Amino acid sequence: MKISLVIHGPEVIDSGEAEIILEKLSHLGEVEAELGGTMGKTAVLDAGLENIIDISRHLKPSVCIESFFETSDLVCLLNRGKTFETGMIFGAKVASRLKDPEKKPLIQIESPGCICGKLISLNKKAGSYIEKLSEALGLPAEKPLPFYNSVCQENCLKTGKTRTTREISGVLPGENIFVNGIVIGKALSSEIRIISENGFITAIEGGEIKEHGLEKLHNYEKRNHVDLVRAWIKSGDIRRNDSSLPDAQKQNAVARKSGSTSRAGTGRVVPGKVVLIDHAAENTYELASGAELAITVGDDTTAIAGDILFRLGIPIIGITDGDCDNVTCEPKTFPGSVILRLVPGSDDIVGERVKQELLKGQNSAVFENLFAFKEDVLKLAESSIEAVFEY
Repeated sequence: MKISLVIHGPEVIDSGEAEIILEKLSHLGEVEAELGGTMGKTAVLDAGLENIIDISRHLKPSVCIESFFETSDLVCLLNRGKTFETGMIFGAKVASRLKDPEKKPLIQIESPGCICGKLISLNKKAGSYIEKLSEALGLPAEKPLPFYNSVCQENCLKTGKTRTTREISGVLPGENIFVNGIVIGKALSSEIRIISENGFITAIEGGEIKEHGLEKLHNYEKRNHVDLVRAWIKSGDIRRNDSSLPDAQKQNAVARKSGSTSRAGTGRVVPGKVVLIDHAAENTYELASGAELAITVGDDTTAIAGDILFRLGIPIIGITDGDCDNVTCEPKTFPGSVILRLVPGSDDIVGERVKQELLKGQNSAVFENLFAFKEDVLKLAESSIEAVFEY
């Protein structure tokens, strides 16, 4: 039997559950595993599982499942929600997005290392496999939740606008609320509804809006629309657990690029590709492909992207202004990096100048001398710099 495992989120990897489930499933047949989503990639690298769990693609869990439907006899979704209930809601939402949900048996493995861990049939075909899987994994089966549509759309006759309301489950008071990787507010209760009109977010019921986050989300004066129905929305930290990266793995990460721009600090002429990561930390792996240096714009982007790029052996020039929402635990920064602390409200301005003046309006460019490029960035930002931190 060919079994495919879609793994969602870093928590199920950090806890060691993913490795245990993979080992147990291997007794039932041939197993292949892929990460669904983005932020779990760092956890896979920290656990040393990149040769076992495929992290080469950037696909939503539902897309991973549909891909595996073409090649597998059984597909499983492995997840660890904040609570068992939120985990079940997540599984129901994923299953609701499938174009042909009954194509192959689909079973959710929810929080297998917890006392509340269960197996959940996500389609009718799963019934013939659930008992066998329950015995192999030592987990009881649970009836699935009926799908609840958390999105409501209505047209207002008075204003002529389309109003979209999206309810967010599993939120705890005090948590950050992300839309497409950008913090747009903070939860004040466990019942959160995000409201948009004609593609622009106007309110957070049960929470408070972070105006600067909304500006970033809608791309300032460009006023880009956001599809609230399809947007990636999350609450809490990007990664709830500190990875406690072992010293040996830290050394391996530092050694991954022996020719990196950490040498640029010596004044030597070091050529290489520079990439810009501007409020898009969730796409860091894809954006940083082939890079020797990354420019990260924004406090949270610098923390998240810098932490990811540490694993890939890529230094950064971080452009920040002290507007940090503390979205990740103890972020790490690769040697040779420089983080600029600018006067409040100027990180986006300087980031845009770097793009237009140094990268010629592109998101990446190749430079003959990365040391000279660093100096050009410092010179461009000089009038706004409050502090410079070198690593």
